[in-house]
Amino acid sequence: MFNLDEEIVPAQRSTILRRNLSQELRIGIRNNNLRDIYLINGSNFITKGIIDSDLIIKPNSYYMVINKGNKSLHVHYDQEITAHQVIYDPYKYESSKKINFKKEFFENRYDIPQGYIDTLPKWYSFKFTYPNYNLIFVRPEFGLSIQIHHYRNEYWEILEGHPIIISGDRVDYFVENGAKFQNSINTFHSIINPNREKNKFIVLKERWNGKFEEEDIIRVFNPNNYQ
Repeated sequence: MFNLDEEIVPAQRSTILRRNLSQELRIGIRNNNLRDIYLINGSNFITKGIIDSDLIIKPNSYYMVINKGNKSLHVHYDQEITAHQVIYDPYKYESSKKINFKKEFFENRYDIPQGYIDTLPKWYSFKFTYPNYNLIFVRPEFGLSIQIHHYRNEYWEILEGHPIIISGDRVDYFVENGAKFQNSINTFHSIINPNREKNKFIVLKERWNGKFEEEDIIRVFNPNNYQ
C-alpha cells in the first residue's frame, strides 16, 4: 500500500489542497524556508510571518502549502496522509491536451446576455466582457491563479457552482450562489472550482472600479503556467 508522510514540492508549485481527518496534523518545514511559502490552513490564507504554530492543522480542516521559493521544498507530515480527502489538485491535468474553449460551448448551455464586447478563451476558463462587468466561467477541478491588482478593486458575485474563494487573508469553502466578495487593491484573490462533474462550471459575475487592464494582473501563484 502506498504511504505518504512527506513531499518534495518544486519551486513555484504546491501540494494538493486536502482535508485533514479527525486527528490534529503537524506539518514540518525547515524554519529558514517558512518565508518562502504561502499557506492555506482552514479559513486562513497566510502569506507572511509564518511560524511553526501556523503549521498545525486542526481535525477536519483544509490545508495546502505553496512553495514561493526558488528551490524545492521538503514538507514532512507527522502522520500518514494518503486517506486525506483531495479537494483540489492543481496539476491533475498537467499532461492533458490544452484546447481553448469556444464561446459557442457556453452560448449553447447558458443564457449568455447579449452585448458582450470581447471574450477571453482559455482551456480552463472563459470570460465574456461587457461594458460594465465580466462573466467568467471556471472549468471543474481547476482554479484561477492567485493574483493581486495595483489599480483596481474587484467585486465578485457567485452565480453558479459553489466555489472555493480566496479573498485577502481568508478562504471560504463551497460558497452559496449569490455570495459576494470584495477584492481590494493589492489583496490576494482567487477562485477554485472543486466540482468534479464534467460540466459543473463556476459562473462568476465580476465588476470593478479603478483602472481595468489585463496587464494589471500580478500572478503570485499560477497553477496553470504549464499551459
